[in-house]
Amino acid sequence: MTSVSPYAAGLATTLAAQEKSAPVTDWAARIGWLVGLALFVALVYWLMREGWKWRGTLQSDLPELPQAPEEPGPARLAMTGRYHGSTTAGQWLDRIVAHGLGTRSRVELTLTDAGLDVVRPGATDFFVPAAQLRGARLDKAIAGKVLTEGGLLVVTWEHGGKLLDSGFRSDRAEEHTAWVKALNSMTDTQRDTHSKEGAER
Repeated sequence: MTSVSPYAAGLATTLAAQEKSAPVTDWAARIGWLVGLALFVALVYWLMREGWKWRGTLQSDLPELPQAPEEPGPARLAMTGRYHGSTTAGQWLDRIVAHGLGTRSRVELTLTDAGLDVVRPGATDFFVPAAQLRGARLDKAIAGKVLTEGGLLVVTWEHGGKLLDSGFRSDRAEEHTAWVKALNSMTDTQRDTHSKEGAER
C-alpha cells in the first residue's frame, strides 16, 4: 500500500477547497460605482442642457424664422439630406440654437425664385427669402460637426440684421456643386438689382 506524505495530502485538501469556494463579489462597491457613474452622466447632461438654454437666451433677439409663401413658384433645385446646424457666419463653432436652428435633422431643400425652403421633419421649418441670401460654398465643418473636405453645403443668409451660416449635406454629395452655383448666381442677381435701384435713386 502506497503511503501519501502529509505535504501532498495538505496540498490536495487546499486545492479542493479552492475549487469549491466561489469568488466573492463586492456588490456594495459595484453598485456604488454604477450609481456614481449615473450621477456623473446626469450632471453632464444637465450642464449641456443649461448651456443650451443659456445660449438660446443670449440669442433671444433673433426674430422668428420666415415661413415659405403659399406660391413660391417652380423649383430650380431640390434635394434631400441632413441639416447640420447654423452658426454665426464665418464662426463654425458659434452655434445658433434660437428658434430650433440648433437641432440637427433630416431636411428637404427646395430652391425657387422666391428663395430657399427648408423643410425639416420633426423640427422647425424655415424659409430664406431670395433677398436675404448672401452666398453659398462647399465646406467641411459647422456647429461642431466635421465631415470630409467639401462634404457640406454651407448657405450664408441674413436674418434680423445678423449673418448666419447654415450647413446641409445632400444624400448625394455630388449635388452640392450645382447648389453652390445656383445660390451664388441668385445672390449675384439680387446684388446687381439692388445696385441698379440704388443708382437710379
